[in-house]
Amino acid sequence: MRAITYSKFGPAAEVLTLSDLPTPTPEAGEVLVRLKASGVNPSDVDARSGTRPGVTEPPYPRIIPHSDGAGVIEAVGDDVDPSRIGERVWIWNGQWQRAYGTAAEYIALPQDQAVTLPDNISFAEGAVLGIPAMTATYCVLGGGDVAGKTLLISGGGGTVGRLAVQIAKASGARVISTAGSPDQQEAAREAGADAVIGYNDPDLAAAVLAANNGQPVDQVVEVEFGPNAEMITEVIAPRGRIIAYGSAKDRAPTLPFYPLMFKGVTLEMALIYILTDAERRQCEAQLNALLETGALDMRIAHELPLEDCAKAHDIIASGDRAGSVILTI
Repeated sequence: MRAITYSKFGPAAEVLTLSDLPTPTPEAGEVLVRLKASGVNPSDVDARSGTRPGVTEPPYPRIIPHSDGAGVIEAVGDDVDPSRIGERVWIWNGQWQRAYGTAAEYIALPQDQAVTLPDNISFAEGAVLGIPAMTATYCVLGGGDVAGKTLLISGGGGTVGRLAVQIAKASGARVISTAGSPDQQEAAREAGADAVIGYNDPDLAAAVLAANNGQPVDQVVEVEFGPNAEMITEVIAPRGRIIAYGSAKDRAPTLPFYPLMFKGVTLEMALIYILTDAERRQCEAQLNALLETGALDMRIAHELPLEDCAKAHDIIASGDRAGSVILTI
């Protein structure tokens, strides 16, 4: 099979190689998926470039990158119902703690990691579900029903943030979103945000409260926790929830502990790779229900052929995109 591989850290064009590898055989409990699309995420770029904290060399001699993908089950191992052959599926954790991910023509992996893809969702859209859409679903709905609540969603013009806005609105919440450029702010509005504020507003906390008629917000979904910790502390309601899924601009933030403690706030760091089985099944069910009703629009900025994987990584690294980057296979 054709696959993109790397064996050392470095620039994408220097270390990513189009290789010819044996097609894997599914073991007991596994399915073999003929991949149609592979999703490229910032975490894939970090892993390939060697910028993950504390990681000094690749964990495997040869790696096929990417955790997200979609395709069709072509074969099954023992203990898997043969009726799954021919099923359209999307993939999660394809390359999480595994050497071989989705930047290839085939992947063999445990059957639970291949989830039925609704017929109204394309393979390219399916390759957005593993990390971006599951992260958004968990951050919005993982703590329970949000109907009637007000959520502050940071970065509503980004891939995860924009999906989180849509999920929150479809679930009955009122949404205030921050976003950067005018284009990103418009993307958050188009996703359904009730109010959108530029994140460079000189008094962001006051602007958020004003957008909520002077009242604090019930829940915050945050992509940059460190730079926004003080602002969040000002706007979160007593007994509110903060779900942070990133802090790239400040990886060792100072926590305003006592102001948060005296509000009885719950702060959760969300990492979609390590959900419990029960959390994963709940998120899958919630996400597929949203997909089947057409509630979500997975915005795709670039679709590139498999052999342009290095270009896809460079697009992600540049930050110059308005949606997901997908490799078609």
